[in-house]
Amino acid sequence: MGQAQRAGHMDVSNTVDVSDPVAVADSVRGILENRYEGFDFSPIEVLARDFSRLYRGSFPGFRACDIKYHDIQHVLDVTLAMARLLDGHDRSHDRAQCLGPELALAGIAAALFHDSGYIRRTRDSRHQNGAAYTRVHVGRGARFMADYLPQAGLRHMVGVCTRIVYFTGYTVAPGNIEVADSRERRLGSLLGTADLIAQMADIDYARKCRDHLYEEFEVGGMTGKFGRQDHTGIVYRSPEHLLETTPDFMRKAIDERLNDHFDRAHRYAAVHFGGSNLYMDAIQTNFDDLEAILSGGGSGRAPA
Repeated sequence: MGQAQRAGHMDVSNTVDVSDPVAVADSVRGILENRYEGFDFSPIEVLARDFSRLYRGSFPGFRACDIKYHDIQHVLDVTLAMARLLDGHDRSHDRAQCLGPELALAGIAAALFHDSGYIRRTRDSRHQNGAAYTRVHVGRGARFMADYLPQAGLRHMVGVCTRIVYFTGYTVAPGNIEVADSRERRLGSLLGTADLIAQMADIDYARKCRDHLYEEFEVGGMTGKFGRQDHTGIVYRSPEHLLETTPDFMRKAIDERLNDHFDRAHRYAAVHFGGSNLYMDAIQTNFDDLEAILSGGGSGRAPA
C-alpha cells in the first residue's frame, strides 16, 4: 500500500497501529522472540504498561503527556523502529558481534522512555506545559529511568539505558557520549537512528512539524524575536518558517547523524524488511513532497 494511502496512526509497513501501546508491545515482543529464541521478553509487557500509564496520567507522581509532537504515538513509533533495527543488526552479524537479547531488551526500555523527560510531575507549578523542558528533556528522561527501572525489576539496565538515551539528544555530540563499550555505542546509534527515522517517516511529518513541533519550540523559548537557538542554530519566526527549514534539517539529519555519527545504522531496517528500507523510502517521499510544496510546484502531498 502506498505512502499516500497510509493512515496517520499506522507505521511505515501499514501493519501496526503506533497509537496503541498493546499493538506495538505485541509486535516488538514478536520480533525479538523470533530473533532470540528462548529469552524471556515478558518485561516488555510491564514496560509498555507503565509507559502507557505515564503518558496517560495514571503513573504516580506524574501528569499526563501534554505535548502533541513528542507524544505517545511518536514514542511507540520509535520503539517499533528500534525493535526492527535490532533484528536487522543481529541478523547481519555473527555471534561475536551480535548485541544479544539482554542489550536488545535494554534498547527497548530506553526507546519507550527516551522522551519521559517531557512529562511533568504533579507537583510541578513552575511550568504549564512539558515543552518547557525541551532543552533538558534528555537528562530528565535519564533520571526518570534511573528511578523507574529498579521499581520494574530492571535495576541492571539503569546504566546502559541512562547512557544511550543521550544518543536521542543534541546536548552531547554522539562521539563524546560516555558508554561502557563498543557494543553499547552501537546500541546507542540504533536508538538515535530509530528516533530520527520514525519521526521523519511519519506520514504526517510536515504537518506535525508546522503545527505541533513549532508549538513545543515556542513554549521552550526557541521562537520569536527573543528566542534562543535550537540545535540547528535557528530561531524560528513562525510555523511556516519552521516548515521552510525542515528540508535542510532532514538533509543534515541524514548526512551528519544517520550516515556519519550513527554509521548508517538505518540500513538494518532493510535487512529486517527483507530488502526494502521502508523508513528511508518514506523519508524520501516526505522530503520530495515538502520540497514540491515549498517551491510552489504543488505536486507534493500538502500538510492538512
